Amino acid sequence: MSAQIINGKEIALGMRKDIAIRVEDIKKKFNITPTLAVIMVGLDPASEIYVGNKEKSAHSVGMNSIQFKLSADISEADLIAKIDELNRDKNVHGILVQLPLPKHIDAKKVIHKIDYNKDVDGFHVINVGKLSIGEVEGVAKAMVPCTPMGCIHLLKSVKGDNLAGLKTLVIGSSNIVGRPLTRLLMLENCTVTVANSKTKDLKAECLQADVIFSGAGVPNLITKNMVKNGAVVIDIGINRVALEDGKHKIIGDVNFEEVKEVASAITPVPGGVGPMTIAYLLQNTLDCCLKLVLKN
Repeated sequence: MSAQIINGKEIALGMRKDIAIRVEDIKKKFNITPTLAVIMVGLDPASEIYVGNKEKSAHSVGMNSIQFKLSADISEADLIAKIDELNRDKNVHGILVQLPLPKHIDAKKVIHKIDYNKDVDGFHVINVGKLSIGEVEGVAKAMVPCTPMGCIHLLKSVKGDNLAGLKTLVIGSSNIVGRPLTRLLMLENCTVTVANSKTKDLKAECLQADVIFSGAGVPNLITKNMVKNGAVVIDIGINRVALEDGKHKIIGDVNFEEVKEVASAITPVPGGVGPMTIAYLLQNTLDCCLKLVLKN
């Protein structure tokens, strides 16, 4: 048996086509262009690539994207002042602060200064609270982190919309991925176990799961003998590993070549979860824009 490869690029492209149609509709109805403001502090090569990809993606669906590249030694007060300015700007609908931030800046404090109605990352405490009580529908819904939303979408692409009763294992419990993903799975009536790379007998936990989501950040953590026949494996890991020739390669947490022999479906890295994260960033920007349009 060889697993179905879940093509995140293809699924994300379909989402983006739909978003582009809705963006054009907003432009015609309200004479407004959904606009995302991205703040990057310092010169981090990886962050520059991510921010560049986000900007290209926004433009590809007809949105505006504005970049603010700030000095690495900017004070916390000045960064917050820039966020306050963007909060007040009626032409900006979504705000994203690229992480990580320099050590002298309190990332939590900065994130919580973003207007939660413009919080496209879904990290603001109000959005976290709304997700925790299941407020994920309607105009006042929580903005939910992009990667967990993408993970659920990929799972539904192979399992259908009804996920009730599935035994799911989430490896990793970060505020960015693991915790919000766990809550989304609970709202889908899944049975959820949360683990990490230090969990005692992780193999036994994996073998119980119908679906494994791995976001531990450990290369090749999940091997063939840890996955039961027919399980679905969603690899959230992004690990940069050195090759013998001095070059680097991006791989996930899952030993893809091994695990695809026993899983029923599996995401590749790259090309699985990553494109879906960008697609949901665009979706969240669109939702933030609609919130503000309907509010006014």
